[in-house]
Amino acid sequence: MANKKEESVRIQTSVLNALEKKALLWLAQRQPSWMTSDILTFIGTCGSVLIALGYILSSGNINWLWLSTLGFVVNWYGDSLDGTLARFRNCQRPVYGYYLDHTVDAVNEFIMFLGVGLSGLMHLELALLIFVLYLMLTINVSINAHLKKEFRLTYAGMGPTEFRLIMILVNTLFIFIRPLNEFSHTVTLLGHELVFRALDYVAVVIFAVLLVIYSVTVISDARWYAKNDPPRKQS
Repeated sequence: MANKKEESVRIQTSVLNALEKKALLWLAQRQPSWMTSDILTFIGTCGSVLIALGYILSSGNINWLWLSTLGFVVNWYGDSLDGTLARFRNCQRPVYGYYLDHTVDAVNEFIMFLGVGLSGLMHLELALLIFVLYLMLTINVSINAHLKKEFRLTYAGMGPTEFRLIMILVNTLFIFIRPLNEFSHTVTLLGHELVFRALDYVAVVIFAVLLVIYSVTVISDARWYAKNDPPRKQS
């Protein structure tokens, strides 16, 4: 599945970008002939469902987070390899791929964040707030792909793969460190008492980081557009 419009320049500067490209090319070279980009996209969605199920089931047994960890690997495999396979076989479909990739990405992210929010490890409201902010970043990426012909895949050296690895690490810590899993703290917010667990605080940090990234990006982009599209003199 193509991850961008054909005329847009891919900007990918994540920490693991070079290593990931080699791994994806190695995998693309070894895919069976019946494997297609569409099948890989479906596999990525299956990974999202596994992630959500693992988090939801973890409310009864924290070891279900291993299922979520597996889901992150499956999601990476399908979501990251679909475009690489299309380019390797020289069978890109830029318009179809761009549309389907972004549509499925939004669905996958919703499934994942909903699963985390229903797990009891994080407030549903916090999970959905991060999801909304993610969609705002995605919209900005799509606007720039159309107007600037730039398709930015990473911010501050971080991309989807790095975030997946962070969540795998978080899952592992929650499984093996019982006090982290059992931690809770009551906070008062706007006159209401809320019980925050450890993952809620992780969510607050993630939200704050994404908010800063979004704000800086929008301001930078607005300045670029203002410079390249100055006011026209009235005749």
